[in-house]
Amino acid sequence: MGRGRVQLKRIENKINRQVTFSKRRSGLLKKAHEISVLCDAEVALIVFSTKGKLFEYSTDSCMERILERYERYSYSERQLLANDLEQNGSWTLEHAKLKARMEVLQKNQKHFMGEGLDSLGLKELQNLEQQLDSALKHIRTRKNQLMYESISELQRKDKALREQNSMLEKKVKEKEKELTQQAQWEQQNHTLDSSCSVLPQPMQPLNIGGSYQAGGNEREDGGSTPPQHRANALLPSWMLRHLNP
Repeated sequence: MGRGRVQLKRIENKINRQVTFSKRRSGLLKKAHEISVLCDAEVALIVFSTKGKLFEYSTDSCMERILERYERYSYSERQLLANDLEQNGSWTLEHAKLKARMEVLQKNQKHFMGEGLDSLGLKELQNLEQQLDSALKHIRTRKNQLMYESISELQRKDKALREQNSMLEKKVKEKEKELTQQAQWEQQNHTLDSSCSVLPQPMQPLNIGGSYQAGGNEREDGGSTPPQHRANALLPSWMLRHLNP
């Protein structure tokens, strides 16, 4: 039969405790050496007895180097852990602050809407009333400012439209004046053309009964034409028939 399971607890007998310490210490040192050789690991073992006696084991007798490496890794790990804890703690604190602020804002919003006023006291209600009055003043001021700006903008647009209208009226008047002057000029030209076309042409002397020169009374054959014949030459034939029946 195999040996039973040993219960792990402090050995009360001092002699047995010392014997067990010596045996277990030797076995522990042996196991440390075996793991360093088999696994190519750096091992450092430190044991203090009940009386404070030191027992140690280190790979290749470089305890200081192993301890320094341990301190370096241990410090880095502790620093990283501390940073994580600090960051998590800061985020937790920030989350709690934001949550509390959100609850306060939601509560104030309900109060401003006239809800949940039963739990408020007289001073809280007075404070809420003052806040509402102040908010109304700001709203009225902003509304009046927007109305004033809107009126100013409309006045500016009205002035610009009036100026544009005046400019257009001026241009229309100038155009009408030009058209009137052009019509008058065309009418004057038409009147002048009409008067030139109806002027009487100078009368040409009638050459009746022979050649006649307007400048004298001589005939072509050298003789003179009697006055009656000259007068008759200037009269049409139908008048001559009445004059000389």
